[in-house]
Amino acid sequence: MAPTKSGSPTYLQLQEVFTPQQLQELVRHIQVSGELGRSKVYGTLLDYLVECSANQKTPKEFEIAVDGLGKNSDFDVSRDSTVRVYVHQLRKKLDNYYQSHAADSRYRIVIPKGQYAVVAISNRPMPEPGILHNAGLRRVGLNSALMVILIIVLAANLLSGLFSRDSNPPNPYLSIAESEIWQNLLNDDVPVLLVMGDYYIFGELNDNGNISRMVREFNINSRNDLEERHFSDWEATHNYQHLDLSYMPEGSAYALTRIIPILSSSGKRLNISMMSDLTTSDLRSNHIVYIGYISALDKLTDMVFAASVLQIGRSYDELLNVDTGRYYTSDAGLPEEGQQFRDYGFFSTFSASSENQVLIISGMRDAGLMHTAQVLTDIDNLDDLERELESTGQNSNIGLEALYEVFGMDRMNFDGSLIYSKNLDTNLIWGKNLTRLTN
Repeated sequence: MAPTKSGSPTYLQLQEVFTPQQLQELVRHIQVSGELGRSKVYGTLLDYLVECSANQKTPKEFEIAVDGLGKNSDFDVSRDSTVRVYVHQLRKKLDNYYQSHAADSRYRIVIPKGQYAVVAISNRPMPEPGILHNAGLRRVGLNSALMVILIIVLAANLLSGLFSRDSNPPNPYLSIAESEIWQNLLNDDVPVLLVMGDYYIFGELNDNGNISRMVREFNINSRNDLEERHFSDWEATHNYQHLDLSYMPEGSAYALTRIIPILSSSGKRLNISMMSDLTTSDLRSNHIVYIGYISALDKLTDMVFAASVLQIGRSYDELLNVDTGRYYTSDAGLPEEGQQFRDYGFFSTFSASSENQVLIISGMRDAGLMHTAQVLTDIDNLDDLERELESTGQNSNIGLEALYEVFGMDRMNFDGSLIYSKNLDTNLIWGKNLTRLTN
């Protein structure tokens, strides 16, 4: 089999790569690895698909349902998406197996998207890491614009450096990067992970098995969440399907263009991830810089507010100061064209451990997020924040949070001011049950 387009892997038939004995042994290793989960369905389905592919047979969806999954002969593929769901999940479980148990194998077996065949591909090594890593932008779709923005920003920085070598003008980003708040992330060898607050999107199938609409639910924030919902409530969710899509607010793109030059000026290794892809391992091994709405903090929510007197209010457009009882409520999502609005930007920085720092650049809506990004990239505003920070050094147990009141019109911020700031005792972070900090 040949690739269908440039850059796609070359698919090989199983008999081109494995002997029957090797293939049987490989399937057994996958089944006993634990990556297929407790259900025997995936092991049975893998056996069936591998046998079909080894015999150069591509089964139809109905045949998989009846012969592979044991469904009755009256199974209706137009009304029941069981086969598509199980094949999709098996595809992901095969990927997980090779990542966790056989990363160095010469070949790997995969199920290409849109197919019901098992094929082999060469397990070529990943490209060497550079200054920018695509750690979290595995799902393109609506995030393609983000990659374009990053390329433009980094290219602009490179060209600026090339054309200014002779005159050596001062780099405006260096003085910002040398501030205490940024130095807590940039003055060591720990890599920086830039986490973008995205919103997971999944599809709903109609009676014909086609995508009828795209759905966003706050309680389903990743494909793992969707799979767990499938298992816990199959009747209600059997028509839901993973689309490999997510979206981000417009303010995130603006914030990126402000923050990327600061991070890249240090020359440190920089990774990028979507929040829906973030794992506990990521949090342990990187400094974290989050950009996005407060409502998209997801796994970071409990950690961010553990030592804070601010808490999520009656919605994600509201924060409550539990000491004073004051509510800060954004109306940036309500005004019509030409109307003024009030929004809130939120900043927080603290040590998550003795080795890594977390920095939050956020807002309730675009105006608040954009203003916070402006503050963190303006030397005068940084000086004001540094005066609020009581202690210096990465290993300090003191952090800082700040809230900005922002006024604007037509989704644009016009003015903002610091209305609240407080030092944080980061020892309190691990004193609370961080229920969302899971893989």
